[in-house]
Amino acid sequence: MTGPVDVLWAPWRGTYVRAPRAEACFLCEAAVAPEGDAARFVVWRSRRTFVVLNTFPYTTGHLMVAPYRHVGEVEALDGEEQADLMAALGTSIAALRRALHPDGFNVGLNLGRVAGAGLEGHLHVHVVPRWQGDTNFLPVLGAVKVIPDHLEVTYRQLRETFAGSPPRP
Repeated sequence: MTGPVDVLWAPWRGTYVRAPRAEACFLCEAAVAPEGDAARFVVWRSRRTFVVLNTFPYTTGHLMVAPYRHVGEVEALDGEEQADLMAALGTSIAALRRALHPDGFNVGLNLGRVAGAGLEGHLHVHVVPRWQGDTNFLPVLGAVKVIPDHLEVTYRQLRETFAGSPPRP
């Protein structure tokens, strides 16, 4: 490297990197406490999976779909968990379409620390709604990330929308 190093400031990530690291898995805590769904932003539950808002979202409505069981690899899920995870993913996308009207989605898994997994031990699928023009110059030039809706407002809206989803066995 011969020239100066460019620095991209991302102060919104500070809250995440400085957050105390709990000994317990936050997804396991959310999985076993249905009476605390609002406090943990769980928007929907099925028999083997649940859907939770990401509290450090990339954009409004950023969801995580996870099995109840603490398992870190796709191949460790049994057939019923795999089927339920995919069905919950479909239910999540449908609910986000009804509630937020995105133009598209980024959907994916981060498997392993080098792949970006912040929580390696509990498998989860990210569902990130996207809108035409939602990527702009602010994060690059102004070190500002715009999340247009408050997390609690999004939670209430999605809980109501998911409540209209067909029940699952």
